[in-house]
Amino acid sequence: MNRLILTLPLALLVSFHTAVAADPVVPLANPFYAFDNSFQRPGLSPEQQLDLVRELGFAGIAWHEAPPAVAKAAAQSAKARGLTLFTIYCAAQVTPEGDLTYSPDLPALMASLQDHHTIIWLHLGGQGPAIASLTGDEPLMKKLRGLADLAATNGLSIALYPHFGEWTARFADATRVARLVKHPALGVTFNLCHCLATGDEASIPALLDEAAPILTTVSISGADAGVRGADWKRLIQPLDRGTYDAGIVLRKLKQIGFKGPIGFQGYGIAGDARSILTPTMAKWRELVGAK
Repeated sequence: MNRLILTLPLALLVSFHTAVAADPVVPLANPFYAFDNSFQRPGLSPEQQLDLVRELGFAGIAWHEAPPAVAKAAAQSAKARGLTLFTIYCAAQVTPEGDLTYSPDLPALMASLQDHHTIIWLHLGGQGPAIASLTGDEPLMKKLRGLADLAATNGLSIALYPHFGEWTARFADATRVARLVKHPALGVTFNLCHCLATGDEASIPALLDEAAPILTTVSISGADAGVRGADWKRLIQPLDRGTYDAGIVLRKLKQIGFKGPIGFQGYGIAGDARSILTPTMAKWRELVGAK
């Protein structure tokens, strides 16, 4: 009986520390935005889609590559509702010889978004040269610096977008390329679903530490732990679903002092915009302790 009385306070203390360690709330003030693939759904006009995003409390949107006039109209329509067009998804191709190609409209697209402070998400497809062999002096690096110069001229920035199956599929590779470009207007994006798909789940905190100085924006979604490969139905879910603890990412972002925007990836999720975004925003507020 005496032994039980003596050990009880220790058990309670252990329980208390465990509860503190498992606290899911990560106080973050980062703007939270919605990918267009989460709200561009049938049943709502483009104006109603943006109204819904605003109604639910998102700070802005991500957009897709479009003709300059269309992109400008989207940015202005968002701004009229107090929303920011945080990112726009643009494609480039890299050859094994290190040549870089992209849409001839990209310079005009950047000019159309002047002073919206939009991040140009550049995903690099193709079978480029071995990333480990790069030194930063290659023509490819110089072309990426030129794009970053153009972005900066328009008050924008570029973030390399790691995408499963592309040249910079792995977050670590995109981080290395961005570091070699070494331009203040070019950084890197962390995409949770793609990082999980490449099998780097266990390394996520260390990878975010490494990328911290050049990390520009982050995308998250509900996802299942232990998934490798492009199983998007399991890796991209509303934020309130999935077995992977998104708090792992958010706690690390808090630790490294990341202040940039965080987006919700909604590619391929079944359902209408409201049914996807409402529980996602509720879970986001729960995770960051927002009201």
